[in-house]
Amino acid sequence: IRAYRERQLKDSGITPLFPLWGIPTADLGRTMIRSGLKAVLTCIDPKQLAREFCGMSYDQTLLANLPPSVDPCGEKGEFHTFVYDGPMFQHPIPVTVSGIIERDGFVFADVLPNP
Repeated sequence: IRAYRERQLKDSGITPLFPLWGIPTADLGRTMIRSGLKAVLTCIDPKQLAREFCGMSYDQTLLANLPPSVDPCGEKGEFHTFVYDGPMFQHPIPVTVSGIIERDGFVFADVLPNP
């Protein structure tokens, strides 16, 4: 992934930075959660992770229940998240997971804003 991003940015005038490169992702995931990051899994590759994980909160329980083959930060494309709160936010984004759908070989959680 790093080499890909460096190639893509090569002639853009942007120098990529990788401040988290080399940190074990299990440690990184636990640190993000302890720091107050709040996220939900919004996309699952069902070939790598059971569809039941879609829509779950990214928390210690999730990390404890991930299969050993799944990267704790989804670095092999197993899942993607939507972050709705954390120390970098001025205010949380109030959201609700409203449904789970399967499309084009992936499982998606509908994340909608709360009124």
